[in-house]
Amino acid sequence: MRLLFLGDVVGRSGREAALKRIPELRAALKVDFLVLNGENAAGGFGITDKIAREFFEAGVDCITTGNHVWDQKELVGSIDREPRILRPLNYPDGTPGRGASIFQLQGGRKVLVMNVMARLFMDALDDPFAAVEKVVRQHRLGGGITAAVLDFHGEATSEKMAMGHYLDGRVSLVVGTHSHIPTADLQILNGGTAFQSDAGMCGDYDSVIGMKKEVSVARFVRKLPTEKMTPAENEATVCGVFVETDDRTGLAVRAEAVRVGPRLANHLPAVE
Repeated sequence: MRLLFLGDVVGRSGREAALKRIPELRAALKVDFLVLNGENAAGGFGITDKIAREFFEAGVDCITTGNHVWDQKELVGSIDREPRILRPLNYPDGTPGRGASIFQLQGGRKVLVMNVMARLFMDALDDPFAAVEKVVRQHRLGGGITAAVLDFHGEATSEKMAMGHYLDGRVSLVVGTHSHIPTADLQILNGGTAFQSDAGMCGDYDSVIGMKKEVSVARFVRKLPTEKMTPAENEATVCGVFVETDDRTGLAVRAEAVRVGPRLANHLPAVE
């Protein structure tokens, strides 16, 4: 199976770039299933139903989120009706929405997608390791699940790497989001799970993690209140990770970074 995961979409420029590139990437990489983190898609804070529909129409199969999931309040009332939008799995019982979904593909293949939030330097949610353990025990890779993807939304690379090793051999891909900077540690772990600490963002990299650089710099330099943080608006670069798996085991046989845009060194995996 060919999986594509795209990192946090930030603001209008990130949305426009993602919407433009998604059909191109699906065709060029012959993607079977595409996951995108959309938690910063609406002005840098949250996602709306309208934006989600645009992503689905462009070819996204599942949208993950993170700590900004509730910034657009309309999602609280609509997320229960849309199994393709996930919020972190380790929110307390009774929180609207779901943190994991199984998607049926043509030919009977099934993809499990999980979204969980880290705890170091983040909101104090339930244990993310226990949350994913419960799901992977119920839905075993190679035992009815053809591929499994975890979006681990968190700040600390140590916590993300620990999750990768914790799930090694039990999921196809563990990929970090939230820090908006693509890390150089993309690898296939010893047990066959693809891992990257952070996929990067779909946003304007002439910025501070997608936000206008002048405002961000002023906050650090002056330590005074500034205008509201807003997304940078120049042409965005789309970043993510492409993984091929063995349908018999669900484990990764290939993992490559994806970068398309004006700021970072472009890379698009070759596919026969």
